[in-house]
Amino acid sequence: MDIFSDLIMGLSIAITPINLLYLLIGAVIGMIVGVIPGFGPSAGLAILLPMTFGMDPIGAIMMLAAIYYGAMYGGTITSILLNTPGESATVASTFDGFPLAKNGRAGPALVMQAVASFVGGTMGIILITLLAPMFAQVSRSFGPPEYFLLALMGMLTLIVMIGENWRLGIISALIGFALGTVGVDLETGQGRYTFGSAELIGGIYFIPIAIGLFGLGELFFAFYSGLHRTGTGGIVNYETEERFWPTRMDWISTRMTMVRHSILGFVVGVIPGAGATIASLMAYSTERSLSKHPENFGKGEMAGLVAPETANNAASSGAMIPLLTLGIPGSASTAVLLAAFVLWGLRPGPLFMEQNPELAWGLIASMYLGNMALLAISIFAIPLFVQIIKVPYRVLGPTVVVICALGTFSVNASFVELYIMFAAGIAGFFMRLYGFSPAALVLALVLGPLAEEALRQTLAISRGSFSIFIERPASLWIIVVTIVLVVFLPLLNRFGSKAETAKKSGI
Repeated sequence: MDIFSDLIMGLSIAITPINLLYLLIGAVIGMIVGVIPGFGPSAGLAILLPMTFGMDPIGAIMMLAAIYYGAMYGGTITSILLNTPGESATVASTFDGFPLAKNGRAGPALVMQAVASFVGGTMGIILITLLAPMFAQVSRSFGPPEYFLLALMGMLTLIVMIGENWRLGIISALIGFALGTVGVDLETGQGRYTFGSAELIGGIYFIPIAIGLFGLGELFFAFYSGLHRTGTGGIVNYETEERFWPTRMDWISTRMTMVRHSILGFVVGVIPGAGATIASLMAYSTERSLSKHPENFGKGEMAGLVAPETANNAASSGAMIPLLTLGIPGSASTAVLLAAFVLWGLRPGPLFMEQNPELAWGLIASMYLGNMALLAISIFAIPLFVQIIKVPYRVLGPTVVVICALGTFSVNASFVELYIMFAAGIAGFFMRLYGFSPAALVLALVLGPLAEEALRQTLAISRGSFSIFIERPASLWIIVVTIVLVVFLPLLNRFGSKAETAKKSGI
C-alpha cells in the first residue's frame, strides 16, 4: 500500500504542466538522438546535460531520463529502414528488422518495434516500482566494504562483457581510474597530478570527458567511417506499402515473446556492466532457440525484431535500480545520469528514496508517462524522424561540435575544461578506432573515486586487514555473485554473439 501511495504522489508531481513539458521534450530529443547513426543515449546525455543547469532538479532529471530511454525507441528506426543501428543496443534489431523492410513490411515492423519497446519499458518500470524499495532496504546494511566490492563488480562485469578485447577494456578502465586520482587527496591534503594548475585542484570534471568521448569521439569516428559521404540512399520507402499496421498473426505470435524478454532484459539490466546491448543479443539468440521455425530468423521474422526490442528497453529500466538504490551506475548512460544527480547536490544510494521521495517517485512515475508518449511519437511521427535521418553529416557535424563546445564551457566557464573536452574527443576517436572502451573509461572515472574512498574507509575500520571482506556476510555474498558473473557472463556474451554470427552467415 505504501508503494501505491508513493506512486500516486509521484504521478501528482510528474503531471504538473512544466514537468510534462520537460518530459515530452526529453522524449522527442531521445528519439532524435537514437535516430542519428553513431550516436546514442550516452552522447546525447553528455552533450545536453550542461543545458539543464538552472532548471528545477525534478524536471531536469525527468527530461534526462526520457532522453536515456527514448533513444532506445529511436535507434531502431534506422535499424529497420537503413540496416544501420542508431546505437549499440539496437544492433540485434537489424537482424530481422531490415529484412522485414525489404520484404515490404517496414510499416508493421516500425509499429511492432514501438509496441515491443513500450511493453518492455513499461514492464521494467512496474518491476522497478515493486523492487526498488526492497533493494533500498537491503542496501541500508551496506558499509564501505560492500560499496567497494559493488564498484569492483560494476567494472569487472563491464570488462568481461567486452569479450575478446577485454585486455583493451582493462587498459581503458585503468586510464579512467588514473584520471579519477587527479586533484587533492582528501585524506592527506596533497595535490596529485595537478601539474601546478589551480583548475585541476578539484580534479578532472566528469562532463568534459563524457562530452568529448561520446560526443566528439563518436562524431569523428562517424566521419572516419565515411558516413558523411554515404548519404541515405538505402532508406526503405515504407510509404508505398499497402498495409502499414501489423496483422492479427503478428500480435498473436509475439505476445509471449514480449513477456519473457521483458523479464530477461530487466534482469540483465540490473546487473552492473551488462546493459541493454547484451540483453538484446541474448534475447534474439534465446528467441531463435525457442522458435519452432528458427530457419526464418534473419529473413524477416517478426519475433526476431520484437525480442531484442523488448529486452533492450526492459534493460534500460532495470539499470535504474542500482543507480537509485546503490548509487552505482551500470552503464555509461547511467554514469551520466549519476553525474546529473551529483550536480544538483543529490546522492543516489540506500537512503535516496526515503530522503528524496518526491524526486525518486516523480522520476519513476514519469517513466510510465514517458513510455506512453514515446509509443505515440514512435508510431505517428515516423515521417518526421525519416526526414531527420536524411540530414547529411556535413550539416550535423559542425552543429554537434558547436553544441559540445558551448555545453562544456557553460558549466564552469573554463577554457581548461574546453581543452580537456577536445582532447577527450580525439582520444575517444582513437579508442573507437583501435577497440578500446570509452564506456569502461567513463565508468572507471565515476567509480574510481568512490571505490578509493570506500577502500580507505574499509581498511581504516579493519586496521589494514583485508579479511573484513570475507568476515561480513553481505561482502561475502557480493564476492560470490561477482565471481559467478565474471565466470558466466562471458559465456552468455558468446551465446548472444552467435546470433550475430549466424545472421551474417545467413544461417
